[in-house]
Amino acid sequence: MSDIRCRQIEKADIDAVAALLTRGFPSRGNEFWHHALDQLTRRDPPEGLPKYGYLLETSGAPVGVILLICAAMPADGTFAPRCNLSSWYVEPAFRAYAPMLVSQALRHKGVTYTNVSAAPHTWPIIEAQGFRRYSDGIFVALPALAFGGEKASVIDAKRPPAIDVDPFEQQTLTQHAAHGCISLWCATEDRAYPFVFRPRLVKGFMPCAQLIYCRDIADFGRFAGPIGRYLAKRGRPIVIVDANDPIPGIVGVFRRGSKPKYYKGPQRPRLGDLAYTEYAILGV
Repeated sequence: MSDIRCRQIEKADIDAVAALLTRGFPSRGNEFWHHALDQLTRRDPPEGLPKYGYLLETSGAPVGVILLICAAMPADGTFAPRCNLSSWYVEPAFRAYAPMLVSQALRHKGVTYTNVSAAPHTWPIIEAQGFRRYSDGIFVALPALAFGGEKASVIDAKRPPAIDVDPFEQQTLTQHAAHGCISLWCATEDRAYPFVFRPRLVKGFMPCAQLIYCRDIADFGRFAGPIGRYLAKRGRPIVIVDANDPIPGIVGVFRRGSKPKYYKGPQRPRLGDLAYTEYAILGV
């Protein structure tokens, strides 16, 4: 088909893109996708990277879409671009053009790309595209039952601790709270440790929290008790953590091969860092 092309999504495309994503993911509904695209509208990506992502169109009508959530993340003493690929859908009649859409999304040099919610049938495809796993499972934890870690005060990010904090971490906590996450500081006498959690439902009915961001995954183990009791008091006794092994000292179940996370590019993401991904920003 000669008139098919791939280009960046623009604000004027939002209604059409929301309708296309609703056809691709009907369980979420048009209202969800309008809200998701509104969240991206509020964000400013690093220079040269797309605000929303890319679409395929023919005769002016979108027939394929891939959303990108782009941010500048700390790496080796500086900041490096990272893009989370999300919500990829192409109408059945145009699936042959899907590689064009993906290649356009992956064309930016020096960018680390992540795919954190790949469906099992797509794993061989994205591995053939050069993606590698950095997380091979999840740990379903009951951190409130951990009593051997360090003592600390858990403080809502709206009320910064009385000690100096890293400006990027403060910004990360504030921005994620605005997107509906639970952002908090775990403060000792001399230091404050950032944490972000996304409220979720296990199996669609059991309240839990998903770890979105921490400075180091070891920090979650150190402060599991006070964090777990803080979340349990707010109706979130279960915490889901990306992991490659069980977390010592925390009651829970490790599920290898469940919800693996992939990346492609120069910077391997840390466990415990899903900041500025579809889980955090879109609530997927």
